Amino acid sequence: MPVTSPSRPERLRLGLTWRVVTLTSLLLVALAVLFTYLSHTNLTRQFTATRQEQIERQQRELEFAIRRSEKGLQQLAGLIAASPDLGPALEQGAPPSPPEALSPALASLWPSLQLEAGIEQMLVYDDRTRAVMSLGLEPGQSPPPHYRRWVESVMSRELPLSPLECSPECRQYAVVPILASGGSAGTLLLSRSLADVARQTREISTSEVALISVDTSATEAAFEPRRLDGWKGRVQAVTNASQSLPLLHQASRKGSLEALAQEPLRLEQQGRHLELSAVPLTSSSGARAPAYFVLISDITTQIHAIQLDTRTQMMASLFGWLSAELLLLAILLRPMARLRRVASVLPPLASGGFSQAREALPLAPRRLPDEIDVLESSTLTLADKLERLQRQVAQRGDELARRIDELARERDFVSNLIDTAQVHILTLDEEGRIDMVNDYLKDQLGCPSQELLGRRFDDIFGAGPGDSEPSQTLHQEERTLTLPDGEPRTIIWYHSPLKSGAKVSLARISVGLDITERKAAEARLTWLAERDPLTELYNRRFFLESLRKALARDEQGVVMLLDLDQFKEVNELSGHHAGDRMLHTVARLLQQEYAHRGVISRLGGDEFALLLPGVDDDHAIRVAQHLNQLFESLGFVAEGRRHRVTASIGIVPFPTEGATPADLMASADVAMYKAKASNLQRWHLLATLENARDELNERVYWVDRIRRALVEGDFVLMVQPIVRLEDRSIRHYEVLLRMRDDDGSLISPARFIPVAEHSGQIVAIDRWVLHHCVHALARLEGISLAVNLSGQSLHDEGLKQYLANLLTVSQADPHHLVLEVTETAAVTDFSTARGVLQSVRDLGCRTALDDFGVGFSSFHYLGQLPVDYIKIDGSFIRSLATNPDSRVIVKAVSDIATGFGKQAVAEFVDQEALIPLLSSYNITYGQGYHLGRPVPFKEVFAFDPVIDIDSVN
Repeated sequence: MPVTSPSRPERLRLGLTWRVVTLTSLLLVALAVLFTYLSHTNLTRQFTATRQEQIERQQRELEFAIRRSEKGLQQLAGLIAASPDLGPALEQGAPPSPPEALSPALASLWPSLQLEAGIEQMLVYDDRTRAVMSLGLEPGQSPPPHYRRWVESVMSRELPLSPLECSPECRQYAVVPILASGGSAGTLLLSRSLADVARQTREISTSEVALISVDTSATEAAFEPRRLDGWKGRVQAVTNASQSLPLLHQASRKGSLEALAQEPLRLEQQGRHLELSAVPLTSSSGARAPAYFVLISDITTQIHAIQLDTRTQMMASLFGWLSAELLLLAILLRPMARLRRVASVLPPLASGGFSQAREALPLAPRRLPDEIDVLESSTLTLADKLERLQRQVAQRGDELARRIDELARERDFVSNLIDTAQVHILTLDEEGRIDMVNDYLKDQLGCPSQELLGRRFDDIFGAGPGDSEPSQTLHQEERTLTLPDGEPRTIIWYHSPLKSGAKVSLARISVGLDITERKAAEARLTWLAERDPLTELYNRRFFLESLRKALARDEQGVVMLLDLDQFKEVNELSGHHAGDRMLHTVARLLQQEYAHRGVISRLGGDEFALLLPGVDDDHAIRVAQHLNQLFESLGFVAEGRRHRVTASIGIVPFPTEGATPADLMASADVAMYKAKASNLQRWHLLATLENARDELNERVYWVDRIRRALVEGDFVLMVQPIVRLEDRSIRHYEVLLRMRDDDGSLISPARFIPVAEHSGQIVAIDRWVLHHCVHALARLEGISLAVNLSGQSLHDEGLKQYLANLLTVSQADPHHLVLEVTETAAVTDFSTARGVLQSVRDLGCRTALDDFGVGFSSFHYLGQLPVDYIKIDGSFIRSLATNPDSRVIVKAVSDIATGFGKQAVAEFVDQEALIPLLSSYNITYGQGYHLGRPVPFKEVFAFDPVIDIDSVN
C-alpha cells in the first residue's frame, strides 16, 4: 500500500537559478568593492610615501638654505672684522664715536651691505665689551642686553658665534672676534632678517613658505592680519600672502605647530587640496629658536588622479559583474527548467505516485546525455525500486510485529534477573550516559531511576584513574561510592562492551561488587606489615626498603640513628607503661617535625631512625641539634618523677658512606655509639666511609677476639692491693682483667671492654672472671678479692643462681668475695641494682659501690643500696692535697659512709702526702700506685687461677 506523507504548508520558494545568480552577484560585487578598496588604499599609500619623501627633501633644502645663509653671514662678518683700520683703532682704546671716525672704510661700506647683503645691524665692541660703533639702530637706541652676552662668549672663547633670534622679528646673527697684534681687540656683530631665506626656499621649491615666530604680541594695527592666535605667533614672512595667510589662519585653528612638525596637515580651499608641514628653526649649534618654517604644498593634482583611478576601477568591476551574470543566466535557464521538472516529480514519488513519475519524465534517451539526463533516468529507476520495496516492507512489517512480542518476553526475563541480583548493574550508551540501572543500585543510592538516567558515570561514582571515562577505556577499576548516610563504599567495577552484531559499539554494561570489607582488611594488613604498633611509625623492614629505593634512585641524603639515653631508668623507676608512653611521645615529636621531610621509623626498643633525602652534612647537624633541643624541652613526667629525655644521634651521609642499607645501618650504629661516648655533644657525623669501615672492622675484630679469648683462655687476671691505712696491712685485693696478645704482651681493658659492652659480651666476661676468682678464693685464706660487675650484668637474671652454684662447687667462703658496681650503673637502673646487690649479700658476699661521687643523686640513693664499701672516685683523691673543694667533698663522703655503717676506700692514692689526710677523714682503706701497682695474680699468690683451674676442668 502507498505510504503518504503529511502535507506541509506552502512556503515562498526562490528558484535555484535566481539563488545562483544572487549569490554570484553578491560575491562578484564584494570582490569588485574589495579590489577597488585595495587599489585605492595602495595608491593612497604610495602617494603618502611620495609626499613624505618630498616633505623631507623640502625640509633638507630649507635647513640647507638656513645653514648657507648662516655661513655666508659669518664669512661676511669675518671679512669685515679683517678691515685693516678697524683692529688698530680698537687697540688704541677709541671711545664710542661715529663710524667714519672709527673706520672710514667700514662706514663707506655700510650702504652696500644693507642693499646687497641685507644687513640690518652692524655693531663693533672693544675688548671691554663696550659698543664703540652702532649701525642700523634707531637714534638713541641701545643694543639689547643679550648682545653683550654673545660678545662676552666670543671674547672668552675667541670663536665665532651664529645665534638665531625671533624677538620680535627673526634674524640671523654673526658674532666674530676682531684680531689685532695676535689677540682679540674687539668683536663685530652683524644681523639680517630670515625673510630672505624664505624667499630663497620658494625659488628652489614648488611650495609656499611662511616664517612664523612664537610668543610674540602685535603692537601695531598693520600686523593684525599676520597674527595667528591659535599658534600664539606672528607671520614674519610669507610667499603669496593673499592665499597663504587665510590658509595659515585655518591651520592654526586645527592643531599646534608641534603637531604640525610631527605630521603634515591637509586642508581644502576653494576646491584645491593643500598640505602644510612645519620645520623648527635651529642654528648650526643645535639651539632651537621660537620660530617655525611652514611649507604649503598644492597636492590637488595628485588627489584628483587617485580619485580618477578609483572611479575607473569601480566602473570596470561593475561592468565585469553585469557581463558575468548575464552569461551565467543564459547558461542556466534551460537546465534549470529540466531540473524543476524533476523536482516536481519527487514529492509525488515519496508518497507513492509511481505512475505519475513515469508519465512526467521522458523515456527516449538523448544522443549526448548530460547529468540531468542521468538524474531523470535514475528517478525512473528509483520509482521502480521503491514500488518493489514498498511491497517488501508490508511483508516484513507483519514479521517484525511477531518478533517484537518475542523480544518483549526476553526483556522481561532479563530485567527481572538484573533487578533481583545483589550487585550493582547499569548500562551506558555510546556517549557514556546511564540508560539503565537495577533495583539494587537504586536502593543503595536511595534515589529513583529518573535521577540517574542520562547522567555520566563519573558524576555519580566519582573520577576514576586519570579522570577517563571508564566505559570507554577500562575493563576493570575501583571507585568509591558514597551512600546517602555518608558511608563510603569501595566498589570494583567490571566493564564489558555491549555487542551489536559485528559492529563495534561504545555502549557498555558495568557490574559492580562491594569490596569495602576486603579493602579494609588488606589496608590493615599492609599497615601492620609496615608500621610499629606502639608508635605507629614505620618499622625496620619498611625503613630498610625505603633506604634501598633511595640508593637505587641515586638520591643523596643522610641516615640518622637515634638511641634514647637512660631509657631503662624510666622503665625501672616508673614502669614499662611509662617507657611506652615516652616512646610514643618521642615518636609524635619526630613525626610532627620531620614526617614531611623523609621516612621516620622505630627500629626496635628505644632506637629510632630518620631517612632524610636531599639533606647535606651541615643541614643534618642542624637537624640533630634541633632534635636535642626539642628533647631537652620535652619535660616527660611519669609517676610523679620528671625524666630528662636525651638521645645519642649517629649521622651517616649516603651514598658516600655505604652502597647498601646494611652498610649504612652498620655505619650509623658506629656513629651513634661515638655520639653516646662523646662528652661534648650528643651527635656524631661519620666523616668518611673509610673511617666508618675501619671502626666497623675493628669492632668486628674485637668481638671475634673476645670470643676467642673466652674459649682459649687468653684473659689474664691481675690484682692491685687495697691497703688498710692504719697499719699498711693488705688483706684485700681488687681483681683487674687484661688480655694476652698473640705476641705475649698484655692488652689494656680500655681496648676491648667498650666493644664487649656494646656487643653484649661483657656478661660472659663477668661470669668468666667470677668463675676463676671464686675458685681462686677456695685456695686462699683470709684474703678478699673484689670483682667488678658491669651494668649489663645487673640485668643478668641468672647471675644469682650462677654465683650460688660456683660457691657451692668451689666451697669458697662468700664473705671474702666483694662484688663492685659503679655508681653510675647503680643509679641509672636503681631498682635492678638494689635487687642484684641484695641477692648477692643474701649469698654471704660483700658489695662495694665504685667511682662514688660522680653521680648527681649518689647521696640520695646511698642509704638504700645494700653495699659494704664505698670507693671514692679518684678524681677527688688526686687533687686532695691542693684543692680545698675536693677535701670538703671527700670528708663529706667519708662522714656519710660512716653514718650509713659503710667503709670508705680511697682510689688513686699516688703519693705519701695523701695518707695522713685520708686517715684524718676516717677513711679505712686506700688503693693506688703509691700503695701498690697491678701485678699478675701468680706473682702475689704463687699460682695462676686461669691455667690451674682450666687444667683441672
